[in-house]
Amino acid sequence: MQRLIEGLHKFQNDELGQYQDLFHRLSVEGQNPHTLFITCSDSRVLAELITQSQPGDLFVVKNMGNIVPPADPRYRNSTAAAIEFAVNTLEVKDIVVCGHSQCGAMQALLEGLPNEGKDQPHLQQWLEVVGPVKKLIQQNYSHLADRDLLATAAAQENVLYALENLHTYPVVVERLAAGKLRLHGWFFKIATAQIFAYDAVSQQFLSIK
Repeated sequence: MQRLIEGLHKFQNDELGQYQDLFHRLSVEGQNPHTLFITCSDSRVLAELITQSQPGDLFVVKNMGNIVPPADPRYRNSTAAAIEFAVNTLEVKDIVVCGHSQCGAMQALLEGLPNEGKDQPHLQQWLEVVGPVKKLIQQNYSHLADRDLLATAAAQENVLYALENLHTYPVVVERLAAGKLRLHGWFFKIATAQIFAYDAVSQQFLSIK
């Protein structure tokens, strides 16, 4: 906690000046982010840092495994609520779903939680949302023996599954049809800080240059 307090003082004393006008304007005008950025709760993945965005630019949703549940009453949750709010009320122009390497949620999905998830029932239930991703890995990636490669494959397939699930939200479908919204699948490689974007033509995640 002391580190947080020291950081707060540093921001107030050393850096607030350059943001003072921006925060004042945002307080008066309200937020108008251009992008909904859905990514993992992993502490190494910071949307504003890797995109060099300013306050007010991104509407960020972080959850375990950057999971996007389908628009189904069984999965009423804050992520679904944020999607509806960002698209319907804030009218964002883009949605980015960003997975990443070394994702603990994907490892847990593939290998199971300790004690069969009995100590983490909410996480166990949350991972069940992306059960289809696990089945896809088992069916199509049996040739991969390395657990890190399997986790990477799961993380990327999970991004694609999230994009599919976004199409189950009526407000998303409506704005896509009107040409007012675009969807993007990204993958962040932590070791090199590279971003890869899914290319529908090649059906591969390609480095953004």
